[in-house]
Amino acid sequence: MRTTILITSPEEWTAPGTELFEFAPIIPGGPEWLTKPVLIVMLSSVVVIALCWAAFAKPKIVPRGWQNLGEYAYDFVREHVAKPNLGKDSDRWMGLLLTIFLTVLVWNLMGVIPLIQFPAAAYIAFPAVLAFTVYAIKVYLGVRHHGVRGYLRGVVYLEGLPGWAYGIYAPLILAEVFLTSLFTHFIRLFANMFAGHLLVAFFASVGFWFLFEQLSPLGAALGVLGVAMTVLITAFEMFIMFLQAFLFAMLAAMYIASGLHGSH
Repeated sequence: MRTTILITSPEEWTAPGTELFEFAPIIPGGPEWLTKPVLIVMLSSVVVIALCWAAFAKPKIVPRGWQNLGEYAYDFVREHVAKPNLGKDSDRWMGLLLTIFLTVLVWNLMGVIPLIQFPAAAYIAFPAVLAFTVYAIKVYLGVRHHGVRGYLRGVVYLEGLPGWAYGIYAPLILAEVFLTSLFTHFIRLFANMFAGHLLVAFFASVGFWFLFEQLSPLGAALGVLGVAMTVLITAFEMFIMFLQAFLFAMLAAMYIASGLHGSH
């Protein structure tokens, strides 16, 4: 028995499932950057602005409706993101942290909205822009409040560490603070949304294929299983979407605090 393996060139081969993340321009012949993910990000911005406007433009003593929802979100970010990391400086940074949390959350939830069904954070450029913005703020605050030398000294200082050990410790901690932390900030969010979108798409495809293309008792059973798994994973993915928005905002607060306090 002989098996023939077709080997294509690297230019022709693409990883299975990556077509879910390839988007043509919305307008044929128009700007190449104007794709579905860009429109989703624009729509997300409109949603966040509209939510905040509806909640806080005309606040009432007894909150109702959108104001109630907005205050829940504000209190959650203030108590669980800002205060544990920024302490007395929490209120100064609530505008930024609330915006980051709501923006990432809406980006993620776009993955379960019918007809949209794509989490913007699964496109690595978008979480990277937010992470680079937080990184720039962190470095700016560190240099502004402590100077370049004082900031670097505060980052590498570790109480009780013998002088000879700084030759090993200092390069590692500097790499973590100024390089590794930047990439882990957005790659964690991107990887979770990317993988979650693939899983939902896979099981949805399984359900559709066996229910409508492979008409047989076994196919029907596999189709029902695919649909059930799609619903289950979508529910779990919604929890992950919220969790990742929380973690991204929390890390942003931690990095801002490190700049203010001049430490790692």
